Amino acid sequence: MEKVQGEMEIERWERSEELSDAEKKVIQETWSRVYTNCEDVGVSILIRFFVKFPSAKQYFSQFKHMEDPLEMERTPQLRKHARRVMGAVNTVVENINDSEKVSSVLALVGKAHALKHKVEPVYFKFFTGVMLEVIAEEYANEFTPEVQRAWTKVKSLIYTHVTAAYKEVGWVQYPNSTM
Repeated sequence: MEKVQGEMEIERWERSEELSDAEKKVIQETWSRVYTNCEDVGVSILIRFFVKFPSAKQYFSQFKHMEDPLEMERTPQLRKHARRVMGAVNTVVENINDSEKVSSVLALVGKAHALKHKVEPVYFKFFTGVMLEVIAEEYANEFTPEVQRAWTKVKSLIYTHVTAAYKEVGWVQYPNSTM
């Protein structure tokens, strides 16, 4: 069953901690292994995301009425979106030492999702949580507590920058929204 977090929870998420140089290195090392299999990992992340948060499918006309994860997995649109999402995360990771580039990339993602797609920003919180779940499971031997802490900071960084972009464009939660 889908669970939506309250406003207080979201406020705590809006603060991101700085990544140390060692954590940045750990992020890049673990991501390099994940990214070699980016499409399949991306599809796994999206499928898990849509299973845990089925209301997120409303933003995807091609498969919003699909209930079967295997059916969704076979759609070219889902695979294409998985590549796009993984590419965006890859750009963030590749530029983790350049905070302006990271901010710029995530601002573009946030603005597009706010203005063009009208996606509620809380879905980024849900998505990044699912992303870490899947990566931790598929790369369990490498996902030590140290790696987990570093990726938790990246998750927070993504959400912080994306929600800042939503605020910048004057995002308003729509009365008929799912949240």
